[in-house]
Amino acid sequence: MTAPTLIFGWGNPSRGDDALGPLLLDRIEALLPHHPEWGAVDLLTDFQLQVEHALDLDGRTRVLFVDASARPDQSPFRAGRLEPARDSSFTTHALSPQGVMHVYETMRAVPPPPCWLLAIAGEAFDLGTPLGRAAAANLEAAVDWTAAWLEAGRR
Repeated sequence: MTAPTLIFGWGNPSRGDDALGPLLLDRIEALLPHHPEWGAVDLLTDFQLQVEHALDLDGRTRVLFVDASARPDQSPFRAGRLEPARDSSFTTHALSPQGVMHVYETMRAVPPPPCWLLAIAGEAFDLGTPLGRAAAANLEAAVDWTAAWLEAGRR
């Protein structure tokens, strides 16, 4: 059965701070058994967002997209509500969250569920680099924010 809440984290765990999205999902997965008040939550990860991910929005009441951001000036993270938007990368292999929402809206002829983006600041994205110290601290702050987001959604 589809959970009403989806958290979708993407990134490449082999590219240092690009692993922030999948790492946040790992942390939330470990917390879920201790927080039944959050309700049912599906966690989904991939290397990048693609057209077919629009189908993952079906049956949801809210979605949180999580990715690393190469903007360390926005440390520890930035979070905000999203609106569907046609993506200029529509013909490539990767989409923005807004592009995924636009595909859903076009395909289903209804608005997508409410969606947010959590962009966690990172600094080092080279292949083979470990998660940086600053990114690890930013991840902790993002986990706390996500826990509060999950809690607020149950009210």
